[in-house]
Amino acid sequence: MARSYNTPKWEVLEKAQNVARISSQVVIEEEAIKRLCKRIVEEPVTVPAWNRRYHFDGRDRDKVFYLLVLDSLNFCLWQKPGADKWRVRYKSETLSGYYALAASLKKALESGIPITRADYLAGLSLGKLKQILGGTGELQLLQDRVKILDELAQLLLEEYGGETTRLVESAGMSAVKLVRLLVEKLSSFQDVAQYLGHTVFFYKRAQIFAADLYGAFDGRDWGYFSDMDRLTAFADYKLPQVLRHAGILCYGQALAQKVDQRMQLTPGSPDEVEIRANTIWAVELMRQELNRMGRDSRAFEIDWILWNMGQDLTFKARPHHRTVTIFY
Repeated sequence: MARSYNTPKWEVLEKAQNVARISSQVVIEEEAIKRLCKRIVEEPVTVPAWNRRYHFDGRDRDKVFYLLVLDSLNFCLWQKPGADKWRVRYKSETLSGYYALAASLKKALESGIPITRADYLAGLSLGKLKQILGGTGELQLLQDRVKILDELAQLLLEEYGGETTRLVESAGMSAVKLVRLLVEKLSSFQDVAQYLGHTVFFYKRAQIFAADLYGAFDGRDWGYFSDMDRLTAFADYKLPQVLRHAGILCYGQALAQKVDQRMQLTPGSPDEVEIRANTIWAVELMRQELNRMGRDSRAFEIDWILWNMGQDLTFKARPHHRTVTIFY
């Protein structure tokens, strides 16, 4: 069972811990945490470098804007039952999932499509977005993506002179303030759920934006934040798949059956909230364990390690949970 080692630092971590304490369908196994942490330390497993092949890496102003567009659209990248997986051709590779999204936006920008201009994104049509993303197969929630980009564009035009750098600057070099700012200003970042009468905060995509800035700028300039250690794991569908494979997240029989049979979990349902909250808290326990082993780690770095592990077929032996949502 999960236990508390110290007092969580902010609302995302605090609420995740609270859910982990009372979950009925998801349990954290601490011995499995120790085993995985031991492997990370002994191999050793390094924090993946920022991927500059698939991400746009041009001038700073465009790079900040590109990352906010990318993280605004970074959700529900798996195919629905019976549909072909969305794939994008990039140079000599065929990509799917997150890297397909990153590369498709990079290709669009480098081909002259002004996706880093708020006035272009405002009122962008569904057909134009399909053209920008390209590829074959079916990407879910396309109309929602159009609305999200329009909402982002309107905010930037009305409050920040059309510039994402001004929005980032207004956070005062605080990752947490930037996260809260996005959540306050944009409904598409309001990644919040109710669980047994309590409000639970995840802020997955907002936190990823701060972490992506850090990665893309090597922790300097637009990627410098004084409180990166406060970010939590980014509760999606890939991390719990990895943690479950490692024996860290254990599902009750009813939930395991739903996930393994690829049944969709309702957004905000107790099952889904328990998976996501326990993912955040399990990574926090991993952070504490790694620190005890002498490896100073931050939660977002552990997230990157686990996500990278999850690209290996070994960790895909059992399905990830499926929830149709704009939040991850």
